[in-house]
Amino acid sequence: MAGATGLVGRQVLAELLADNSYATVHCVGRRGLPIQHPKLVQHTVDFKALPALPAVDDVFIALGTTIKVAGSQAAFRAVDFEAVVAVALAAKSSGATKLGVVSAMGADPKSSIFYNRTKGEMEEALASIGFDSLVIARPSMLAGDREALGQPARIGERIALAVSKFLKPLIPANYRAIPARDVAYALITAVKTGQPGVQRLLSGSMHAA
Repeated sequence: MAGATGLVGRQVLAELLADNSYATVHCVGRRGLPIQHPKLVQHTVDFKALPALPAVDDVFIALGTTIKVAGSQAAFRAVDFEAVVAVALAAKSSGATKLGVVSAMGADPKSSIFYNRTKGEMEEALASIGFDSLVIARPSMLAGDREALGQPARIGERIALAVSKFLKPLIPANYRAIPARDVAYALITAVKTGQPGVQRLLSGSMHAA
């Protein structure tokens, strides 16, 4: 598991720790997590020089930032593309056959929008690694408590979430705001199912899950 400090990543980690089908959860990150659990093994790493990982079966990646927080397009790409691909490659070398990753709605390697293009290129790179099963979650706007994670408040996001809630009956399912926990649950369920090839989950199907 990589990216456990984020909105979706925190929920993925909680679900994995509660899931009896997983005996051990190895969490990699740039800093340690303020939690302890009998199943949790933490690894403080530099994503630019990842060490060999323990033998694993499934890998979950929820790494992500924003250009504003990262400070530049290059710094953003270092997290949302380079670190994601590095973890996937390291996990594949350690025996992982199934990968679940959090991407974004609108991901497209040919997009003129830098954010969407980076996400699309990340998806392409992961697909080329050769996992038996690759699950890509493409959520719409995420709903969750960012301030509890120490993340900066996003005023525009709050307004959009309020409007989305009010207009929910008129908004297509794939475009409605979605709770981070719904994304985490759907991603884990799909990875455990292990459908061969590449599977993309949109918000509509994740709401249903």
